[in-house]
Amino acid sequence: MRGRDDRGEGMFSYIRLEERVPADHPLRAIRRLADEALAALNGRLDAVYSGMGRPSIPPEMLLRATLLQAFFSVRSERQLMEQIDYNLLFRWFVGLPMDAAVWHPTVFTHNRDRLLAADVAREFLGALMGLRDVKRLLSCDHFSVDGTLIDAWASMKSFRPKDGSGEPPSPGRNGERDFHGETRSNETHASTADPDARLFRKAAGQASKLCHMAHVLMENRNGLVVDTATTLATGTAERDAATAMAGELPAGERITLGGDKAYDTQDFVAEMRRLGVTPHVSQNSKGRRSAIDGRTTRHAGYAISVRIRKRIEEVFGWIKTVGGLRKTRHRGTARVGWMFTFVAAAYNLVRIPKLLAGGA
Repeated sequence: MRGRDDRGEGMFSYIRLEERVPADHPLRAIRRLADEALAALNGRLDAVYSGMGRPSIPPEMLLRATLLQAFFSVRSERQLMEQIDYNLLFRWFVGLPMDAAVWHPTVFTHNRDRLLAADVAREFLGALMGLRDVKRLLSCDHFSVDGTLIDAWASMKSFRPKDGSGEPPSPGRNGERDFHGETRSNETHASTADPDARLFRKAAGQASKLCHMAHVLMENRNGLVVDTATTLATGTAERDAATAMAGELPAGERITLGGDKAYDTQDFVAEMRRLGVTPHVSQNSKGRRSAIDGRTTRHAGYAISVRIRKRIEEVFGWIKTVGGLRKTRHRGTARVGWMFTFVAAAYNLVRIPKLLAGGA
């Protein structure tokens, strides 16, 4: 019998939101892990908020909503609020009741700025990697490091002389600006849209871009992110960030640190050995002498580290494509770094349930 296309709406619904989400949905395992990490941050979040005044958006909901933005490649906070309003799966993950009104995008971002100032993203990543079930997935002595460029939210037209000279763009929404033939550098020019952005070229033959530089420290057992950093885009930023992150690793057994040829310098290798870290970086012997000699390359572990460290490109690939950070929507190193760290935590959350199920 043919059913009728009856579009009448019922006044009430007697099905709980929890029942709308399948029992085997991947977000269930992810939410359990996220809730455990957020519970560990309860005291930290209490210190961020005042005990007086009107209640704000719960920080747990803010962070879970930001995770959804990374998981589903939502382009903006405005579109995220629209999705939470009519998407039952999003409402369930955030913890927003069926009848609750969704927040205004400006209110959402304003409340999230408080968490940015408190560096909650790094605290969340640390709490996640400190969970008992997650700890057994991590290597405690073999790591890899690398850096990548994040395109800044600023156009080349905004890169103008610091002394105020130079012609401004012509009037209009996207006015023309002819800067061909000019000599422009970070010493004499700065972006008026994002002063922290730096003009940087990844390699010879590639175009220079206004960008930030983000860095990841990955453990080698399962390729999970254990630390991040975001810096100005300079020629030494990768090695400086790697030195800082390696210095925060727990002292104990001999630690190895893999990296590409950019880390093969005398100063970096000497600093790693001073810290008690064996530098397993790829040899760069093109027109020069490598700082890595037979003391390191003769061990079988060196070849393993050089091969496994390439997995860090999977992290960057996910963060830039799925996580939406190929070009940042934020300005300033602090904001870009907060979002990069949080999206790196989202990458771990996607992979950890699969690793735990495989280990079981």
